[in-house]
Amino acid sequence: MKRAIPSHLIRQVTPDEVEIIYDIINDAAVAYRGVIPADRYHEPYMPTEELLSEMEDGVNFIGSEMDGELVGVMGVQDRGDVTLIRHAYVRTVLRGRGIGSVLLSVLLSDIDGPVLIGTWAAADWAIRFYEKHGFQLVTPEEKERLLKKYWRIPDRQVETSVVLADSTWWKSKE
Repeated sequence: MKRAIPSHLIRQVTPDEVEIIYDIINDAAVAYRGVIPADRYHEPYMPTEELLSEMEDGVNFIGSEMDGELVGVMGVQDRGDVTLIRHAYVRTVLRGRGIGSVLLSVLLSDIDGPVLIGTWAAADWAIRFYEKHGFQLVTPEEKERLLKKYWRIPDRQVETSVVLADSTWWKSKE
């Protein structure tokens, strides 16, 4: 049984912590190796330039700090009529201890409108995580429409991804 996480601080991550965000993302993204399509996986998984571009495009990160060290990050991006949860990663050695759940809960507590999350279709652990938190997969047709409208990702990534939506988004479709 995994031990519970010690007390930790959830805080805004600052732009001068790009190196630490980079380290966390690329450490955690090793889980995708051999799982997502080989043409979509590369090392580093998210180069510094891409991370900076995401931040310039409005992705704001919060992080979980334990013993003075940032150990997990999760981004949020306002897209007008929806908010996207982006780039959710926890250091590999600390996965499964509730850090991601706390980060998601904090982000969701500050969002009023619909929330969408995109992830790799083959990352079943990520899909289960978001479903555990009340998100539901949208149809393949809706996934394609949403990814092309709200994300700036290559067509190949659209093909190999899924989108999950929160209850607010589903209610807006009724």
